[in-house]
Amino acid sequence: MRRLLHGVGVAVVVTAAVTAAAMASQATVTADGGPVASAATSLQTRFADAAREFGVPQNVLMAVAYRRTLWESHHGEPSTSGAYNVMGLTRVTEDDIEQPTDAERLAHLNLSGDPAVTRRFDAGRALRALPKRVDTGAAALHTLDEGAKLIGRTAGSVREDAAQSVRAGAALLAKYQREATGSLPEDAGRWYPAVARYSQAPDTKGATLFADRVFESVRSGESRTTADGERLSLPADPSVTPVRPARTRSAAPEASGAPAPECPTGLNCDFEPAAYQQNSSTPDDFGNYNVADRPANGEDIRYIVVHDTEGGYDGSLAAFRNPASYASAHYLIRARDGLVTQLVRTKDEAWHAANKTVNMHSIGIEHEGYAIKSGSWYTEPQYESSAALVKYLAARFAVPLDREHIIGHDEVPGVLDTGVASQHWDPGPFWDWNHYMSLIGAPAGGGAGGPVEAGQVVRVVPPFTAANQPALTYDGAAVAGRPANFGYLYTSASTAAAMITDPYLPGVTATDAPNWGNKVVAGGAYVVAEARADWTAIWYGGRKAWFQNPGGRFTEAVTGTGTAVLTPRAGASSIPVYGRAYPEDAAYSGTGVPVQEKNGESLSKYTVPAGQAYPQAGPAQAGDYWFAGTFAGTAANDRTLVKGGTNLFYPIRYNHRIGWIRASDVRIGPPRA
Repeated sequence: MRRLLHGVGVAVVVTAAVTAAAMASQATVTADGGPVASAATSLQTRFADAAREFGVPQNVLMAVAYRRTLWESHHGEPSTSGAYNVMGLTRVTEDDIEQPTDAERLAHLNLSGDPAVTRRFDAGRALRALPKRVDTGAAALHTLDEGAKLIGRTAGSVREDAAQSVRAGAALLAKYQREATGSLPEDAGRWYPAVARYSQAPDTKGATLFADRVFESVRSGESRTTADGERLSLPADPSVTPVRPARTRSAAPEASGAPAPECPTGLNCDFEPAAYQQNSSTPDDFGNYNVADRPANGEDIRYIVVHDTEGGYDGSLAAFRNPASYASAHYLIRARDGLVTQLVRTKDEAWHAANKTVNMHSIGIEHEGYAIKSGSWYTEPQYESSAALVKYLAARFAVPLDREHIIGHDEVPGVLDTGVASQHWDPGPFWDWNHYMSLIGAPAGGGAGGPVEAGQVVRVVPPFTAANQPALTYDGAAVAGRPANFGYLYTSASTAAAMITDPYLPGVTATDAPNWGNKVVAGGAYVVAEARADWTAIWYGGRKAWFQNPGGRFTEAVTGTGTAVLTPRAGASSIPVYGRAYPEDAAYSGTGVPVQEKNGESLSKYTVPAGQAYPQAGPAQAGDYWFAGTFAGTAANDRTLVKGGTNLFYPIRYNHRIGWIRASDVRIGPPRA
């Protein structure tokens, strides 16, 4: 049985055995004893059969599935929100509830990354305010049960068998259409109300957004090869005109009166402010972010950080609205319908990355879900809403659309030695970076690749398909094989060699999912150290690290203006690496802001030795520190940006994570062409 955290204060157990789910595609019978569809019968044929059986236009049925799951069965594994199989039908029951440990809940609080703030955190007070229960009675969490009942099969059958999932989804669409219009029209455009309701969005705007995306697929067509290697095609039909009803039925009544969120036009967004209590009566109960005026105050926005909540939407929202949590994000995206909830204004510094420098210069986006404890995949509405939001934010703040600036929380370094090992590893190995960057408009991977040579800068792009299913364990148990977003790194060009290790992660199991120290993540840029047959070595974490790269298919050359490599200055045997970029001590003089604790300290176990090279991941920037007048005893307007004059830092991708090196410590030069 898999145990899933659902909300920072509550957990869900999706009762799908890992081994059983992993073998679903190979089984001969489903949970109710019925035969599993033969692999010889294509999924395309199953869509056609179900469309005829239930009177649903095939293009509508296929477009709904595409916009829910990209036609993936995920071998019966649940999504991060309890959705299953090709049609993304949901099932979360009261029996699935489990209380997480206090340690698990605390891991997602106290994320300012600023020792001046973190030392005031009161764990007991934060835990007492978190929610204890989650409502699993909502119809939106039981569409799989309803669909199974309509087709006379068990929930287990619909969960495990793609053919039964398609039938149940078709039956549910037909039911929704009859209830909306009293008929099952042949005209695909008249199925708009059923498609909108299928989204299970709790508001009209969300239901409309999903339906519009579905009919965009109907009109423009889609084609895709699934992770299992099956090619499906939805022919374009631009003649279809969606017939939008005067009022689209959704899953719940709508709320109003909230502030206007900062979102692109057409996206389903709302605003639920995170807690903020300037100079509150409880001195250490301040809130969950720093007020600022970015970028006008000098805090430019350089990064967008992708997180998952390690829990459900409602529980996470409650935690961010609890002033004792010391945690927030700028946005939170719900899994089932892609709702975007803004929590903190982009001008302000949210506490999301547990790294002061990254918090100062980034926007944090939380996604309802779990790095590994819950389902193995994220919903397509969530990917699409997140990508639309990132495109809007990147254009607005001039954030480059590459993987050194659009990063996961797992790629954010610990600020000091004591924080490296405890830094988070979400969104985890099952976040599809290749697909996400393609939606953003910066696709990587899928090219022909080619030979690589030492000195080149390459982007590592392992495929997110059945061709890349590295072995993983979690809590001592094997994780069912599935596509992942990384490749393992070895000490030499052989899988018989030991995997590399990180000095901050002693004794960690090599295949443990949270062990980021030996994983090269999709999209990261590195300098090639050596190439040998079907193996490539990169400079990674102060050493040469090897990964399998047959024919160069898992790398792409990084070229163009701004591509440069950094090496230690002449005469230096090694140079330090920093987990944050603070100003020099002298810069604090006269500002009224005290020199910060361990202000100039580097990560003592990390260096760049002479002879190694790392890609420049942005221009040299002065170290800085935003003092926000955070706690009682400081004036609300006592806010100061301390900016260095001599302490300039280059960002680099050092290992799995980014880091900083001093400009005065390096030489800059071009990569090998």
